[in-house]
Amino acid sequence: MDERFSGIREFLAAAEAGSFTAAADRLNLTGSAVGKSIARLEQRLNTQLFHRTTRKIILTVEGELYRQSCLRVMEELTQAEALLSREQSQPIGTVRIDMPTVFGRECLLPKLMTLAKRYPKLHLHLSFQDRKVDMIGEQVDIAVRFGELDDLSDIIAQPIGETQNLLCASPEFLRGNGCPTSPADLRQFLCISGSGKAWRLYNAEKIPTDYPIALQHQSNDGDAMLKLALNHLGIAYLPNWLIAPYLQTGQLTVILPETALSPVPIYVLWQKKMNLQPKIKVVVEGLRESMGEDIQADWK
Repeated sequence: MDERFSGIREFLAAAEAGSFTAAADRLNLTGSAVGKSIARLEQRLNTQLFHRTTRKIILTVEGELYRQSCLRVMEELTQAEALLSREQSQPIGTVRIDMPTVFGRECLLPKLMTLAKRYPKLHLHLSFQDRKVDMIGEQVDIAVRFGELDDLSDIIAQPIGETQNLLCASPEFLRGNGCPTSPADLRQFLCISGSGKAWRLYNAEKIPTDYPIALQHQSNDGDAMLKLALNHLGIAYLPNWLIAPYLQTGQLTVILPETALSPVPIYVLWQKKMNLQPKIKVVVEGLRESMGEDIQADWK
């Protein structure tokens, strides 16, 4: 066995268990054997991996970094064995997926839960945030992004749909307050917005223009803005995929649809080095299926 791998099994078990004794029980070894194996590993690395007390062990900063690296290696070994195994019929292992917060929760999570039920050996690690992550640096396997993409030298990207913001309000709000006939009228109507006091819309010449609004309620959460609009508290400017169910039920109405800016593409991205792994294929296909229906058809 390659000396570089000696002690890693004991190290990972101890890091997870929190003591050499507990790790020894898991590995069917003695506590002394586990301790000596880790000591040799530390000597070989010339690095202290654990802070030791009489009651417990705690990973050092270097130990935590080493643990993360070892886990990545073990994950890749697991996948390599799965790819080569003729008996492997289901995707296995952890898939780290990063998604825009509201879009991921509303549109993608239901499909991912279906996949998790279908493939019990598939482990989902889900993160919801509205910043662009460094997929390589932050060890993200799959990401979903809106709009133009950055450098894709180590990434594969595939479009799965489009997103388009639309002006909308509840029929009750419009009955009580009237309906704007042009974007310039928005400064006279109560509006619900995430940030700023202007919305970018097409003017009559189809030129993107910033129109001032009468900002009444503000939130950094799409669900919150949706609920404000559903409760007749103003005009909102929200994504088509978020408001589509409420357009179908008549709880919301699209306003000035001709002013909506052109749709923005939605992409699913994954690392090139993982392209052939069954777990990646299954999740990518699942995300594509979740966007299979034309959302825009719900309001046109």
